[in-house]
Amino acid sequence: MFLDVRATLEQRSTLVELVRRVAARLQIPFTVGGGVRSAADAEALLEAGADKVAVNSAALQQPELLSALAARLGSQAVVIAIDVEGGRVRSHAGTFETARGAVDWARESVERGAGEILLTSIDADGTRSGYDLELTAAVTAAVDAPVIASGGAGSARHVAEVLETAQAALLASILHEDPARLGSLRRELRELGVVVRDGA
Repeated sequence: MFLDVRATLEQRSTLVELVRRVAARLQIPFTVGGGVRSAADAEALLEAGADKVAVNSAALQQPELLSALAARLGSQAVVIAIDVEGGRVRSHAGTFETARGAVDWARESVERGAGEILLTSIDADGTRSGYDLELTAAVTAAVDAPVIASGGAGSARHVAEVLETAQAALLASILHEDPARLGSLRRELRELGVVVRDGA
């Protein structure tokens, strides 16, 4: 997953050429988000090699965008990225608070056509003390779409715990700072009984 979190703040499109170069080297599904404001933006990313597009701020401002994207691209290609702090949804890379509750927005997003939810707990993000299990469970119970938990991973046990509820877990800083950690993390997850596919 590649999230160009500065794109919305800088009022620009996602870096399509960068997406094209990354996609050419990947052998795994690739989701791209940031700066997606229209079906044309989303199509440009898919044409560059993304498999799915993630939308956040634009969908909050214009919820019908989700329906338009699903109608044009198929729900399987539409991911709603939901950033949550204190139970409330935030937009613009977490800098703006909205009046929406996380569960209600997740439910509405799926009803409008989102095929997947990327759920980031701002409260847990960067703490490495574990995912927000309560938030994840609440959202997962409210929708029939896959939920990717994000924010708080510090160990293999944290990942295993959240996967008891969520369908996937996003790992960021724990691997950005130590990419070699991925190999040992995969082994630790297997030891905890988590099914992990072999790497490409």
